[in-house]
Parts: sequence; C-alpha cells; structure tokens
Amino acid sequence: MIVLTSRKSGILLALLILLLAGCNSQRGQGLETIPTLAEFDPLATAQYLTENAPPPEYRNAVAFPQVDSGLNLLPGWRYVVQLEFEGVFAGTTTAAFANATAEVWFNQLGSGRRVLVTTTGELLGREDNAFEAVRLGPDAFLVRDGVCLGAAGEDAATAADLRAGLLVGGASTAQPTGLRATINGQDAWQYRFSAADLNLPSIRLVDEGQLTLEGGEMWVAPEHNAVIRFYVNLDVNNAVIFDRQLPVSGQVLLRYDLFDIGVVPNITVPFGC
Repeated sequence: MIVLTSRKSGILLALLILLLAGCNSQRGQGLETIPTLAEFDPLATAQYLTENAPPPEYRNAVAFPQVDSGLNLLPGWRYVVQLEFEGVFAGTTTAAFANATAEVWFNQLGSGRRVLVTTTGELLGREDNAFEAVRLGPDAFLVRDGVCLGAAGEDAATAADLRAGLLVGGASTAQPTGLRATINGQDAWQYRFSAADLNLPSIRLVDEGQLTLEGGEMWVAPEHNAVIRFYVNLDVNNAVIFDRQLPVSGQVLLRYDLFDIGVVPNITVPFGC
C-alpha cells in the first residue's frame, strides 16, 4: 500500500522541517515553560466499564481522517501527539531514530493557540530541538533558542497552526467494537481500523515499500464528536518519514491523547515577545 501525501500537508511538513532545522539548542533550552510531556501508556490500557453499543449515530463506521477534526468547535482543550520511529536506513544496517512530540492548547473565545514541539533523532537532526509558537487572533509568535523571533511572520503562523492531523493523521473509516471506557476523563467507545483505512501524512512508501498494521485503536467521545485517543503501531519497509530524502525500515509508533475538554487555558504572548 502506498500512502500519498496531500500537497498542503507536504508543504506544512516541509516548513516544519525548516523550523526544526534552525534549532541547535538542547531540548527545552530557553523554554522554561515547557512542562513534562505526558507519558504514553501501552496500547489498550483502559479499564472497560461495559460492553454496550455507542449512541445510534455512532453505531456504524465513523470517519476521522485527521484525529483533531472538529476540535475548533469546542471551547478549550489540550492534546499531546507523538510520532516515533526506530529502525535502520533502508538497505543498510545503519540505525535511524526519530521522535517528534507536540503539546497543543486551544482557547476558542480568545482565538488562542499554543504549541510546544520537541524533536530528536537522525531523521530530524542529531541535536534535541524545541520551539514554542503562540497564536492570539491574527498575531503569531515564535520562540526558538530562547529568543522571540519578532519577524518570523509566516513561519510563526505555520508553527502556531501545527495540527495533530498533520503529524499522525487518522482513519478514513473505523468500525465500533462495542467496548466502552472512561478515557482521559471522557465517556468513550472504541473503534478498530485496517491499514487501508489509515491516513498517514508523515509517511510515504517508495520502491515497493510495505506497511503492516501491528496494532491500533481509536476511542471516540460522542458527546463531543471528538477522538480522545488514537494509538497505532506500524512496521514499515522502504518508507520516507517527514519528507526526508533517505527511506527507512523499522517500527513507527503513533500516539494521540486529548485532555481537558471544556477547560479554557490562559494563553498569552510568550515571554520576551
């Protein structure tokens, strides 16, 4: 299966890579406000409450090609999203590793958005990198290497609008399993999907590359029409990740968790801007 990347997603990914390429500091240097990012639990760790069907409109297949679709309709929230790769450069024994993690806050009333990104690994530069981006209405701010880049312009806006759907994608169709649980404080139902159902904007197969779905689950909260959790384990062979030039083979882990629905965060201009 070959997963194609849309032109818009490719452009945004390229801009993200450029932003990260400009970072040479150790992770978090000059970004003292970065909290400890959430630890990701093993796949399917929820304690099941009951095994009953979701509300009528959610009893058939659902579609969330991007896991954060529709979140702008909610007053406030926070999510943590991660893509991790471990393996080798395709056709070699040279180890390759990449980890990109983003934590995002949203305030609908204040038209505010705050994004913290950290990356590490050969595919994204050997140094640990980090940046903070904030959007307040029409204004966007970017902090890198502890310095507010007042003239960042389009780069600041692009970074502040970074979405989980761009990093980990989602599922174009998913079927209910009948399992219900409390996930991240929300009443949610579990859905399953196949490899063919996945939308993976950060991954592109080349030269007869292969992708195998080793495990995955999506939890949806009907009350908010939102994906609460999206976990995927993949094996890839001859895949391009983050639009980098050299293909790789190995394991990809995708993790997305939505928290604090209805909690409106206080988002302000970053220190020094």
